[in-house]
Amino acid sequence: MAITEVLFTVVVFIAVLVVLVIAHEIGHFVTAKASGVKVEEFGLGFPPRLVSIMWHDTRYSINAVPLGGFVKMAGEVDPTGPLALASKSIPTRILVLGAGSLMNVLLPIVLLSVAFMVPHNIIVGEVQVQRVIDNSPAAKAGLAPGDVLLEINGKPLRNTGDLNRYIHLNLGQETTLLVKHDSTTRTVTVIPRWNPPPGQGATGIVVKALNPTTVREQLSFWKAIPTGFTELMETFVLFKNSIIGMFIGTAPVQVAGPVGIAQMTGEVARAGIGPLLEFAAFLSINLAIVNILPLPALDGGRIAFVLLEWVRRGKKISPKTEGLVHTIGFAMLLALILVVTYQDIIRIVGGGG
Repeated sequence: MAITEVLFTVVVFIAVLVVLVIAHEIGHFVTAKASGVKVEEFGLGFPPRLVSIMWHDTRYSINAVPLGGFVKMAGEVDPTGPLALASKSIPTRILVLGAGSLMNVLLPIVLLSVAFMVPHNIIVGEVQVQRVIDNSPAAKAGLAPGDVLLEINGKPLRNTGDLNRYIHLNLGQETTLLVKHDSTTRTVTVIPRWNPPPGQGATGIVVKALNPTTVREQLSFWKAIPTGFTELMETFVLFKNSIIGMFIGTAPVQVAGPVGIAQMTGEVARAGIGPLLEFAAFLSINLAIVNILPLPALDGGRIAFVLLEWVRRGKKISPKTEGLVHTIGFAMLLALILVVTYQDIIRIVGGGG
């Protein structure tokens, strides 16, 4: 990889990461301030500190390790200090701790809406069935080679990508297809399979696009916003289905560290601003989900301690114990990142994309 490509990838990755991190930390910052919690520092990146300023009793800093950020609040585990987070009510603490992930859920609506408003090319072509596997859901529904698929659950199919997306949104559910053969149309129902035989796909059909053409598309503001929201909801469904697929063995378990994500960001950025915005939205959703998991050192782990306090009828875990758990969890998280990063580097050096 040329040095210019490496620099391009690094710059784009850091720019995307800064947007996601700032959105996340602003969620914590605003809800903490509104709840009467003292914010001691708003940091971009991790220490050591490079530069900082004090403003309204809060230090704003830029730090040397550009892989995240933090909002340091007074009394995160110890309720004895003034304006301490731990002294607030359980609902307030859950709101403050969960606000970062909430912001990373809301941000994709903006990113996706802007992506749809940016002029972009899409491939449009009729989706024709080329082959139907015996005893598959498609065969049982009566689909045959030569059928053209027009709609799925009332949504028009513009290309084979639409078909693939909608099928994976409806795994295990009754799915209605509007089918055209010659001059007649009919409706058929299939149930895409969670665990199909190898090489058959969820419905058991092989398709191709007829007369594919490239068209320029740009949605208006009023159409882009609801489309972005719909895309967000569908992405959550795809996430859920992917996780289920990992558990039942139908989807591969794939993990990427900062280096792997940076490589993907660079590759997507070369396709244009629209794909980059969509990928940033995807990363933001990932960040929201990962951070809300009940793991030590993450927001979800801190929320778990608050919920444990509620279950214990207000009896707190000692600050020393909770702090130790989060410290150990953070160390383990760093170790995992290093292992995954090492694997990413080996893959890239070996020419993997």
